[in-house]
Amino acid sequence: MGQLAVVNFVSLDGVMQSVLSADEDRDGGFDQGGWVLPYVDEAVERFMSEATTGAGALLLGRRTYEIFAATWPHADMNDPAVAAMNAMPKYVASNSVSPLRWANSILLGADLAEEVSGLKAASESEMVVLGSGGLLGTLIEYDLVDEYRLLVFPLILGRGKQLFADGKSPRRLTLTATQPTPSGVLINTYRRRAEG
Repeated sequence: MGQLAVVNFVSLDGVMQSVLSADEDRDGGFDQGGWVLPYVDEAVERFMSEATTGAGALLLGRRTYEIFAATWPHADMNDPAVAAMNAMPKYVASNSVSPLRWANSILLGADLAEEVSGLKAASESEMVVLGSGGLLGTLIEYDLVDEYRLLVFPLILGRGKQLFADGKSPRRLTLTATQPTPSGVLINTYRRRAEG
């Protein structure tokens, strides 16, 4: 059975909104976009490259898919992570996405929990979620995430969209790895702990 891994950037106070650019996501008047870039060092780049090249597929929400689809097909294919991302299947969770023009993109049906469970059951490879805050809420609600790889950045944003929003059911996780980077980012890996 395949595994579902979440790989995401979060601030120390759990914000995951608008990580790479100021205009990426201004919902709620968020004006702190681009907070990740000052902390990206070789260790962060290496980790993200390995997470991408090690994946068998991507699972993306609509907004993340559209941002990626506008960028990655035109990026340098000599970069192994770029080549992997363009070649692998990309499953898109959306009710309103425009036509999927990025190669190997597949729109999922309305019953997202059933669809993702089926994808995991039919595969031996790892499916990775990047960004996709709205999608993550559903995946967490239905307990479909096997592993969280969180890059925790040493800053407090004070507001913004949270990775784990209010109202989520309690979950017990096991820390399986942690790695500090020279810029102060902590890369923490957590596995889902079986309840009982």
